[in-house]
Amino acid sequence: MERRDFIKHTTALSAGFFISKDLLAQNSGPIYGHGHMRYRMDKNWSKADSQKNPVNDCHEMVQDARGRILLLTNETKNNVLIYNKSGKLLDTWGHGFPGAHGLTIVNENGSEFLFITDTVKHQVYKTTLDGRILMTIDVPLETGVYHKAEEFVPTETAIDTNGDFFIADGYGAQYITHYDKEGKLKGVFGGKGEGDEHLDNAHGIVIDRRQSTPTLLITDRTRNCFKRFSLDGKLLEVIKLPGACVCRPVIKGDYLYAAVLRSPDLGHENTGFTTILDKNNKVVSNIGGTEPVYQDGVLQPMAQAEKIFLNPHDVCVDNDENLYVAQWASGKVYPYKFTRV
Repeated sequence: MERRDFIKHTTALSAGFFISKDLLAQNSGPIYGHGHMRYRMDKNWSKADSQKNPVNDCHEMVQDARGRILLLTNETKNNVLIYNKSGKLLDTWGHGFPGAHGLTIVNENGSEFLFITDTVKHQVYKTTLDGRILMTIDVPLETGVYHKAEEFVPTETAIDTNGDFFIADGYGAQYITHYDKEGKLKGVFGGKGEGDEHLDNAHGIVIDRRQSTPTLLITDRTRNCFKRFSLDGKLLEVIKLPGACVCRPVIKGDYLYAAVLRSPDLGHENTGFTTILDKNNKVVSNIGGTEPVYQDGVLQPMAQAEKIFLNPHDVCVDNDENLYVAQWASGKVYPYKFTRV
């Protein structure tokens, strides 16, 4: 064999070896979940350098129309970290959100924007994807239920197709406030209380369009449930999830995904998992949690089964139905990726 042919042959073999090695590495992680919703775990998905781009609490994640994954952290060295789906860090921005918590993305006539809630500054912001602030919402004193900024601790937003948006005050007075696209208050409902129409730890909110009539799904985390309301604030349904202190509901296709911060209550640290429900509100899979069991149609208490998470806070579902799970108070770890199998 001539030297030139030998080098070409050797190079091809080497390339094939490394490609096979990469594929093997991608397919070698443990698999979690139940039924047809099972995933292979990658704890080292993020390729960010923790010395240059640290995180504190990894609160929430979304995917934009370009396929990028945006992570929100309350580390003011870089509040927003932008990745590709392989975990390569593409960009960062943001130094002014010490209480960065809720991250929602919206497409308005082909342009995308973010809504960010800050629990320390008691404000909600609408921004461009590169961080330019377009709107700021302060404590809604005009409701009559708030008397000072400190009572308003917003955790999440949901945006309607007409630009109206809803703010969940999950760490404050537990009200849901409704605004038009210009930021003018339209209504308020919920609030802390004992009846089902009231909320306690209204951590997340989303508009559910899986049925003919859009509704609001709102977290009631201390009561282990989601509550369904009409868009004008009337209680329609309580979705009980015994043993699961759920964070925000995330809807992709027919399924609802949610991080379970702790189980069976908020007093038990490092006991989280991730849960998946179908459009009929049936739990079909738990990642790191016990297999869902129904007796006479009633869901039995769920719990952490495998300690792959400490305190998971959010789930992002990409356009390939892979999951990314961000964690709160979990050693400043980057999100984990779970590839659908």
